[in-house]
Amino acid sequence: MKKNMGSADKVIRVILALVFAALYFTGTVSGVFGYVLLALGAIFILTSVISFCPLYAPFGLSSCKKA
Repeated sequence: MKKNMGSADKVIRVILALVFAALYFTGTVSGVFGYVLLALGAIFILTSVISFCPLYAPFGLSSCKKA
């Protein structure tokens, strides 16, 4: 897997994941929607750690700086 996520993209995803988790664990969001947000947050954290977004690949997108 070739990296296709830049640092700004990773930071935004981690912040969104933390917001989603806070919404769920404070009880602001619950039920199916809460579980969907938690799953989305987990996916955001995972893609940030590995610096690869599978949805970017088919479209040839990349937020990495060109070397």
